[in-house]
Amino acid sequence: MKNNIFLYLFVFAALLALFQYVTGNNMQKALTSDVGQLEEKVLQLEDSLQNMHLKVLDIQYFTLQNNDDALAYYEHLDLENPLLYIQDKLLETNEQKGDNPLIPYEGMESDFKINKIKVLNHKWILADFSDGKYWGDLIIKYELKDDLSVDFTLAEHLLYAPQDY
Repeated sequence: MKNNIFLYLFVFAALLALFQYVTGNNMQKALTSDVGQLEEKVLQLEDSLQNMHLKVLDIQYFTLQNNDDALAYYEHLDLENPLLYIQDKLLETNEQKGDNPLIPYEGMESDFKINKIKVLNHKWILADFSDGKYWGDLIIKYELKDDLSVDFTLAEHLLYAPQDY
């Protein structure tokens, strides 16, 4: 009887060891597979990040802040950030009652105001305007003078046709 107990105990221990080995082996294969998939995902995300970085650099190509030749025009002025100064001056034109004076259209839903601004270089600005329902784009010439005043002149304008959804 005692020999049977040891035999059963030995068989049970052997089955337990075999079960642990198979389970551990399957777990190792699953974890290795997961690590491989995650490594592939990381490579894809790194490539995607690289592509996005290149797109950002491409988009930033036509900006004052990345144009050293255009920024050289403002070195003699005591401005920490000429880009923000010019944007602020343009946004100040929105403070007037009624439509913005640079926008050659009358607002239909409310007053047309400038929303987004992109300073291209030391002479040109792209701007977006809207009255809440209708919108358009502007190309504005500007001149930042030595007394830090800014003259804005409308060069081109476009009002988009309304889109009925």
